[in-house]
Amino acid sequence: MTDGGQQFLQELAKEIGNHPEKLSILEEYEVHISDLIQEESIPTDQVYEQLLIRLGTPKEIASMWKQESRITPRKTQWLFVILNSLLFIGGGILTLSYNVLDWNWIEWLWASLTDISIIIMLIYILFWGLLGYEIGREFGHRGRELLRKTFFISVIPNFVFMYLIIFKLIPHEWFQPLLNVPFMVACIVLTAFLYPVSWIGYRWGRKASV
Repeated sequence: MTDGGQQFLQELAKEIGNHPEKLSILEEYEVHISDLIQEESIPTDQVYEQLLIRLGTPKEIASMWKQESRITPRKTQWLFVILNSLLFIGGGILTLSYNVLDWNWIEWLWASLTDISIIIMLIYILFWGLLGYEIGREFGHRGRELLRKTFFISVIPNFVFMYLIIFKLIPHEWFQPLLNVPFMVACIVLTAFLYPVSWIGYRWGRKASV
């Protein structure tokens, strides 16, 4: 570690103060600074100035971490659990309304959504990517276990819905014209890819957090 890098870390340690994750934050920035110096071949006498340009001042970084410390893992976890549950609840209400109520606007909405089912699936994939990204950005390397727990709790409605469909506890006629073999296979494949997508988002967010 160069003198400029050490100076940056010392100032960062001072600005962070008594942050509960102080040691892990400093370790993470130490690794990142070493990688930057090595990969970018930054001259020794310019290291400190380049770190200020690329990473921001130690005061700015400390302020960011202090702000993020107010965001607890449990709040983040339940935010995504609730959001995914609301998506299924909203879809359930729409499906029930379409099959029970004779309202023209609901029929129009149902027809419009079924016409863009592929787009909806892509947006849903992005939702899970966002889950991983936010956890990676907010919690860095500490978010790996949080991602795993949040994913498996959040995905429960997906498996419940698949169970209800497979065992015909919900009338298949309710989901026409969507419910066919290709669409069901696509849904199963999509569900299998949700965690890898979340993991990619997590890695991206973790990189962006430094």
